[in-house]
Amino acid sequence: QLIDRATSPRDDGDPKAEQKTLEESWQDLTLIKATPKPPKKQRREDLSEPLLSPARPPAPGEAQPRVCSAPLEPSRVEASPLRCLTLQEKLLSHYSSRLAVPEAQASLALQLARSICAQLQNFLRSKCPELPFGSLFLSGPLLDGLGALAADHIHLMLPVVLDAALWSLIPGDDTVVRNPQYWMIKRTDLEYFPRGRSPWDRFIVGRYLSSNALNETLHKMLVASINWPAIGSLLGSVIHPVVASRELRLEVKHDQVKLSITLFPVVQMEDKVLLAAPPEGLVENLWLESFYRAEVSKVEELDAGDSGARQHCLRILNGICKSHPALHKLSGSPLTHVVLHLSATSLDWAEESLADRFQEVLEELVGYLEKGVLPSYFNHKINLFCDLLEEEINEMGFMLYRAISEPELLLTEK
Repeated sequence: QLIDRATSPRDDGDPKAEQKTLEESWQDLTLIKATPKPPKKQRREDLSEPLLSPARPPAPGEAQPRVCSAPLEPSRVEASPLRCLTLQEKLLSHYSSRLAVPEAQASLALQLARSICAQLQNFLRSKCPELPFGSLFLSGPLLDGLGALAADHIHLMLPVVLDAALWSLIPGDDTVVRNPQYWMIKRTDLEYFPRGRSPWDRFIVGRYLSSNALNETLHKMLVASINWPAIGSLLGSVIHPVVASRELRLEVKHDQVKLSITLFPVVQMEDKVLLAAPPEGLVENLWLESFYRAEVSKVEELDAGDSGARQHCLRILNGICKSHPALHKLSGSPLTHVVLHLSATSLDWAEESLADRFQEVLEELVGYLEKGVLPSYFNHKINLFCDLLEEEINEMGFMLYRAISEPELLLTEK
């Protein structure tokens, strides 16, 4: 349906327009991008031309179309109820009415997560004193403010402390999957420092630290060794480990919030942050490089430097994509990296330019989807679209292609 709507005829009276194919629609976009770029104010108008139907007078007896709507939030937009809202006003209203996380819920979710974090930390220290885990800490959009749609998900990071003299990193390009997103952690100098010298040697598979083996051990502990009913009772909630999931996940139910907590073992070596989140398949020794902290820090740094609205723009974009069935795989890192790339060329990120930057992000996303490649801001060898199927790329591309000229579609369609 998204594809049908995206390629609908521009003119009811033009028979050729009805025969427009999907390939021709992408060709239109290619031609648009191939032409010299006019000033920014005209670019979006040019992009919208192939998608807009020419105006026609209403037939006798036909009702006049409504072109104005009442403000969604009168307290923020002081105007006549019949005044048309600008895109800027619609974005702000959409954020405040649908995307802002209530402070009370966020506070309660964080309080529960910190309490569970402390309980889990105590358990690991008493159950596995020989394993040098670092101090658990919370992470995720709810804390950093870049994309939380609700106070319902938090990441719990478990540092795995390695002796740099006994372990080394193997780049992803040199691994069996030839994927620069993943690394392997190799046990070194076994002839001089035999197995047992490192407390993590029990998780070695083929001379490499196995993310799967570590996750399986922690999964068994979460499911079978921790008295979650007792902990939940102390916290006024019900806590269940998710048995069937590959992730290390806890579901927390409280009278006021429902919270999902995902545990990630994390290794920090040589300025790399690696998560025990291997891809599905037979390869079990891979560690995923995470740029999340770098993403958050860079966006905050840029906004602090020019009083910009990048974080605000990302919250709106993440909220829209997470709740849209065709776009949910674009939320998180892909959107952040698009904004970071765009910040190198578009310098005006003031609050009053929010709508302009929002539409420009849509244009950039369509361009990246057209190529099927979104390079990581921090490592251009990494394609953040590498896990997307061609059908998913097409569906996202046509949805956003339409939204370039009609961004309100993203605020209403679900």
